[in-house]
Amino acid sequence: MAKNQVFAERLYYILGALFIAALITCNLIANKFISIDLGFKTFVISAGVLPYPLTFLITDILSELYGRKRTTHVVLSGLFASAFVLFILWLGAQFPAIDGSPVDDETFNSVFQNAWRVIAASMFAYLAAQLVDVRLFHFWKGLTKGRMLWVRNNFSTIVSQLIDTTLVVFVLFVGVESTETMTGYIMDGWLFKVLCALLDTVLIYAFMAWARRFFGLRLGQEIRL
Repeated sequence: MAKNQVFAERLYYILGALFIAALITCNLIANKFISIDLGFKTFVISAGVLPYPLTFLITDILSELYGRKRTTHVVLSGLFASAFVLFILWLGAQFPAIDGSPVDDETFNSVFQNAWRVIAASMFAYLAAQLVDVRLFHFWKGLTKGRMLWVRNNFSTIVSQLIDTTLVVFVLFVGVESTETMTGYIMDGWLFKVLCALLDTVLIYAFMAWARRFFGLRLGQEIRL
């Protein structure tokens, strides 16, 4: 049993809030494509990819600490939050800007005119990828009997990120870009996310080491809220 049930509940909501904030940020900045030179390779990716690995790190932490059911609740909350943002962007575009508005209609539309498509694509891919990630995480957790955290952290994320990246690129660019260009976007986005997943292994180990000591959890034990 957890030593501090109140703090455990607060931590759950904080992680959930960070997850939703990162997810919405991904959607809002996804229209901008950038290049990141890491020396051995230059990645051409959507700016929305930058905060996206955080969402998978958080769902892995939630899965490890709170279990599959509680993690699924956060995933679905993120889906509803994205739908709400989509509705508000559409609503804002229905009213003309007044004279002297710091942001006129042309500027607003140039930034957000494709946002509905980005968010819709992201919502579809996000739901599929996150649910796969949670299921695979718990599959590996059961198979390894709670040991080898790095296996479930990396293998669940690597597979789910490939699903997410492929679906987003396909929905956004099919019929717009060539197959070669789309394949390049998929590989760059996925490989960048894989690198982030490998690097965040250190973070999840450090976080879980602290959480187990603080809450008095055994290896593989989950907090019940």
